[in-house]
Amino acid sequence: MPNVVFDLNPPVHRGVMDLDRGKFQKTLKVLAARITAAQTGSIKGADVLRREILDLPKIRSVEPDPVDGGSRLLLLGRITQDTLPSPVREFLAVNSQGLTTFDVNLDYDYWNADEILQAVLPEELIREGIPSSFTNTGHIGKALGHFNLREEYLPYKHLIGQVILDKHKNLRTVVNKVDTIDTQFRVFKMEVIAGEEDFNVVLNESGCVFAFDFSKVYWNSRLQAEHDRIISMFQPSDVIVDVFAGVGPFAVPAAKKGCYVLGNDLNPSSSEAMQANAERNKVQPWIRVSCQDGREFIRGSATQIWREPFPHVDSPRALKQKQKAARRAREGNHPAVSGPDSEPTGPPSPRRRVDHFVMNLPASAIEFLDAFRGVLKPLRDEDKVEFGSVYGDLMPMVHCHCFTKELEMPGAEEDLRKRAAAHMGAELPAGALFHFVRRVAPNKDMYCISFRLPRDIALS
Repeated sequence: MPNVVFDLNPPVHRGVMDLDRGKFQKTLKVLAARITAAQTGSIKGADVLRREILDLPKIRSVEPDPVDGGSRLLLLGRITQDTLPSPVREFLAVNSQGLTTFDVNLDYDYWNADEILQAVLPEELIREGIPSSFTNTGHIGKALGHFNLREEYLPYKHLIGQVILDKHKNLRTVVNKVDTIDTQFRVFKMEVIAGEEDFNVVLNESGCVFAFDFSKVYWNSRLQAEHDRIISMFQPSDVIVDVFAGVGPFAVPAAKKGCYVLGNDLNPSSSEAMQANAERNKVQPWIRVSCQDGREFIRGSATQIWREPFPHVDSPRALKQKQKAARRAREGNHPAVSGPDSEPTGPPSPRRRVDHFVMNLPASAIEFLDAFRGVLKPLRDEDKVEFGSVYGDLMPMVHCHCFTKELEMPGAEEDLRKRAAAHMGAELPAGALFHFVRRVAPNKDMYCISFRLPRDIALS
């Protein structure tokens, strides 16, 4: 396009508190060549016009001719005829039906959220940045957008919310966080700043569907990669104890993988949602849901599994394969296959041992490590021989999420080792893995410590 600068910025209406979409109108007058509909392709492709055709975001370069229904207007990146290069004028003199002008009308729908907010917020706020970044929660149907607006933006919160709602068609509701996260249930108060007062969301993650009331439970969409990373460590038939399970982002996908899960959360709304999500994803046989204090849950979980082991149930995938094979056999297309690869030699043993503890409560999970002191001792005392055959020398893995203000790995590991040892009563094993999860604030990082529970601690 030629060196013509079109002002595409929206009209400025600073300091308004209510959004008036009708005020955002702008007209660009451009030069246009009248051509027949049949000529459109060949003329647009002509080399001589390659740099002359109007090329602006979201604006078509060919429009219907309002004067002649059989013609088209090819929009050019010029304002007046006298600026056209001679070769272009000569080409259009032969191949077009003349030159005219055309009004390109821009309205509210043309500009994005950043551009509209740039035009309405006070200049002193714009210098601090445009508040257009939010967390999107929900994928199925309409989603919920969550803001954490700074104090200076609060007088304009409804204006900001409405612009965001308009410009993100997948949103149903926009909310702003009112206070800090509740220390007990990890939820925060929120207010609706645009859209419907509906906090229910439905989303997909890790191959599962989750539904919950976002105002009553904890959910963080930024943790999907961490959820998947931990779940990838589990083997089908492993027993997982999820201490702070929330609505089930670890528990439900693990059960779908064929693991047996004890899922717990102190928040009754979270445990109820986890149970509903287990049913929604048809993994109820693989999950037992509870609503207890995390420390009590850790201390009792291994004993519960020991005395009430999970009976063997084929994984959801294996069940589907068997159902498919049986259906095909009934239809007479493929006989049911038997043999060493399809029939087990005997019924698998019930699952009595815990393979993994998951502790995803980074603000305080490390303080719960004291609950592992003697966690397996009642089992050994009850039946030393059976305990040896079930656990042997292989203790459960612990995955403990935590925060640190040490922003470099050597310092972070030293800090977390020291704090973990203070609460657990023993040093972490030398092979403990310290995995960086994400930076949650300029001076705070989230890590996951994965380690094999020391035998001396488990049986102390």
